[in-house]
Amino acid sequence: MPSDNEVRTNPQPAPQPAPPVHQAPPQLPPMPPRQPKVSAVGAFLIGLAIIISTTIFTLGLLRFKQGFDNSVSATGSASVDFESDLIVWRGSFARFGQTSKAAYARIEKDREAVQQYLAEKGISKSDYTFSSVSIYQSYRDNYDNNGNYIGRVFEGFNLSQDVTVTSKDIDTVEDVSRDISTLLASGIEFTSEDPEYYCTTLDQVKLDLIRAATENARERIEIIAEETGASLGKLQASNLGVFQITARNSGTSNYSYDGYFDTSSRLKTATITVNLKYGLK
Repeated sequence: MPSDNEVRTNPQPAPQPAPPVHQAPPQLPPMPPRQPKVSAVGAFLIGLAIIISTTIFTLGLLRFKQGFDNSVSATGSASVDFESDLIVWRGSFARFGQTSKAAYARIEKDREAVQQYLAEKGISKSDYTFSSVSIYQSYRDNYDNNGNYIGRVFEGFNLSQDVTVTSKDIDTVEDVSRDISTLLASGIEFTSEDPEYYCTTLDQVKLDLIRAATENARERIEIIAEETGASLGKLQASNLGVFQITARNSGTSNYSYDGYFDTSSRLKTATITVNLKYGLK
């Protein structure tokens, strides 16, 4: 037992160690994004594409400037009235026979009558030709008493022949084409077509028109250049339009994108356009 002189002390508990502090792991710097690898061939193709695109753009810009800043264009036109010097007239006649022999005999007789008629009208043999004879069989539909179709019945042969007159004697042929009463009165089943009119010097007419239209376009361009204080350079382009050959005084109603060629009128008008483009200095 402890003595009285001893001082009792209560034992103090041993200090407890502090709980460990958990520290966040150090933050690593972010990784840079991975760059795609470009091969040498790919880099070459990309560079080549850039060069080509730049070249195309530059050329287009130059053309744009040249077309609108350094050039002038105008369209000239010319027209001329002329008269046809050739007429073509066609007619046809037909005959029927129960046999081909009978039909041919009849159409041969009609051909001789047509020849005589043309000779009486002053048409030379060298100015007309006959086509070969066309022949086809003729049938009629057959029906019974109740109206039911029961087949076809052969009737005979139809023969036809054409005659074409080509002449420079326009007045004479016009008279013949309008008056076929003599043929009809003789029992010939003659059919007359409208005459067609042509010009044998049309090529020269076209050349004269092109020359006149070109001069007209040039005059217009010179006026434009003079008014703007510029001088003309070289011819850069020229475009020829299509010929419009119409009946005289018929206007432009018959004009066509592909050109028009009238054959129904004796008196005609020919028109052409020419577009010229000149550089400016």
